[in-house]
Amino acid sequence: MSYVGPDFEPPRPPRHPLRGPLTVAVAALVPGALVGWLVWQATGGSDDGDGSASAQTSAAASAPASASARSSELPGPSEDGKDQTGGGTGQSGGGEESGSSAGSGPLKGKVVVIDPGHNPGNFRHPSDINRKVNIGTNWKECDTTGTSTNAGYTEAEFTLDVSHRLRTILKKEGATVKFTQDGDRAWGPCVDERAEIGNKAGADAVVSIHADGSAAGNRGFHVILPGSVHSGAADTRPIVASSRALGERIAGGFLRTTGGPPSNYIGDGTGLDVRKDLGGLNLSTVPKVFIECGNMRDTKDSAQLTSGAWRQKAAEGISEGIVSFLRG
Repeated sequence: MSYVGPDFEPPRPPRHPLRGPLTVAVAALVPGALVGWLVWQATGGSDDGDGSASAQTSAAASAPASASARSSELPGPSEDGKDQTGGGTGQSGGGEESGSSAGSGPLKGKVVVIDPGHNPGNFRHPSDINRKVNIGTNWKECDTTGTSTNAGYTEAEFTLDVSHRLRTILKKEGATVKFTQDGDRAWGPCVDERAEIGNKAGADAVVSIHADGSAAGNRGFHVILPGSVHSGAADTRPIVASSRALGERIAGGFLRTTGGPPSNYIGDGTGLDVRKDLGGLNLSTVPKVFIECGNMRDTKDSAQLTSGAWRQKAAEGISEGIVSFLRG
């Protein structure tokens, strides 16, 4: 999930300098305990942990309205944004299409909010998604268009597909599942509204699904965790620890199910990143993380992200982490 305005030309600059392969360097670069935890998770353990969102890089500004439009229109990168009025048409996360509950299962009584990053229609509404909203620490754009692969498969398409697969799995576990958007509105919601949907739902866990738009050669997933923020309307202090636990479990499940790798350009090989500049995290009052499932601008990562079989594994890995977190 890269973030630029709608008039930006097709992307290229990386969000962070390339940190190099993590396979050999990880032991020297990151705290031994966390690396050991991820390795143990990958081999079948379960435990507590933390995670959060994508770096700000350039991407194309327009995004195709549907899969059939991919070849003629390319999207641009985007961030987490929100508007209280909910802009556009359709439901914003409370309808039966966007949220539903299953009857029985180990997660019966639990509420999970899934936040598919970026609306497929955002690129048609530049003035709406570019307007600034208060994220507590400062003001940022309501949202962005999201990024895409070089072939035109958009982040918005990817996030909705993974989110649908994730919803199916969680409902079978008995959870009540709500979406912040399901392609059922013209644009948005903004980042602040996305946070409020989870807050109003009294969610036990919120996960924002994304894919990054960094430079070629930058590979892997990372989970973004909220940092400790206390400014204006933002106060993440009550959810920092629980969000970290949720994020670490998701990172472990994702690594184990998809085979990784953790990001080689963010998080020093841990697959975790802490940020204080994302409105979707700053304004949350319930445990929430972002996951960047891979880099859409890298050929190896994009080959996975465009595979339905791999997206199913991604959904299973995220679900595994959520279930582990909610069952304690």
